[in-house]
Amino acid sequence: MTARNRLTVISALGVVQILAWGSSYYLPAVLAAPIAADTGWPLSWIVGALSVGLLTAGAVAPYVGRLIGETGGRPVLAAAAILIASGQLILGLSPNLPIFVLGWVVLGAGMAAGLYDAAFSTLGRLYGGSARSAITVLTLWGGFASTVCWPLSAYLVEQFGWRGTCFVYAAIQLMISLPLVLTILPRVPPELPTPTTGSSGVASSLLPAERRAFLLLSGIVIIGGAIGAIVGVHLLTLLQAQGIGLAAAVALGALVGPAQVGGRVIEMAGGGRHHPLWTMSAALGLIAIGLGLMALDIGPIGLAIILYGAGNGVFSIAKGTLPLAQFGPQRYAALIGRLARPSLIAQALAPAMGAYLFDKAGASWTYGALMLLGLLNVLLGMGLWATRTR
Repeated sequence: MTARNRLTVISALGVVQILAWGSSYYLPAVLAAPIAADTGWPLSWIVGALSVGLLTAGAVAPYVGRLIGETGGRPVLAAAAILIASGQLILGLSPNLPIFVLGWVVLGAGMAAGLYDAAFSTLGRLYGGSARSAITVLTLWGGFASTVCWPLSAYLVEQFGWRGTCFVYAAIQLMISLPLVLTILPRVPPELPTPTTGSSGVASSLLPAERRAFLLLSGIVIIGGAIGAIVGVHLLTLLQAQGIGLAAAVALGALVGPAQVGGRVIEMAGGGRHHPLWTMSAALGLIAIGLGLMALDIGPIGLAIILYGAGNGVFSIAKGTLPLAQFGPQRYAALIGRLARPSLIAQALAPAMGAYLFDKAGASWTYGALMLLGLLNVLLGMGLWATRTR
């Protein structure tokens, strides 16, 4: 595949990622309040429906990874566009809350088949061991999902209401994402090399030493997903509990997005000259330092948020590239699917746990818990170095 075709594929996947995230994960941030105002449904249930979607995505993710490993990402990503569109149609037509939640179940299946993990697996299936740079570039595209889709959602709600917004996003999936997948992605991915001696032909089988590395990596992505979900949902509340006004808290929270993109740009500038373990270590270190500065109230809070955001941005790259380097391209898609399940479940449950801790113990204990989780991930990252396959 030529460099131009490779760039075309990555760019098409980037657009698909922006629209997939905006049509699912980032949707409640803008639509939740208008839905509650229009229907009278409890806001907690409207927002909580996203957790139902994430739990569904976690249940489906291993099967998605296995399917991509066997058939390539084209049919799976095409199915994702159809599932997300179907979920949006159910949301827009939902006459009651149970049907609304059912729509998120369908959206959850689409998220499993269409967000980062599926896209990373697709690139790994297409480019094998050379997929690292493609994964890095794709995360840059994905970093603009909220930047593009939050204003778009706000505009659509103002023009067409929340139900009309769902219908527009369904049309976007069917008229933009689906054609991009079907016309740009190769129909049949190239054959991957036969697994080396000692590796079973079973797509996701692991040697004993590899199992230790996989368990450590699983722990890292679970904790990382939980931290990201808690901070993403509760950061503004935590900042205000420290006496920071709402406007200032929003301005500080807005630093996370640019910091994520900045961290990814720095990683991309490295040109893949270092092992992804270094990328993971840097990500975990920055996250832990940022959370530690917040918990101990040391230095400017803006600096802490920037360090956390940069680490979180690089973490998205590391969790996609490290399994490729650690376990090889033959098993990559299946293992990414296995890693995704517990991480998505953690992301679904963590915000509620964070809210409970904040209500019972306050902001300082919540910050402290986040700092301890960050330090635990650093320790797990150190354990990964000991299991590195030479």
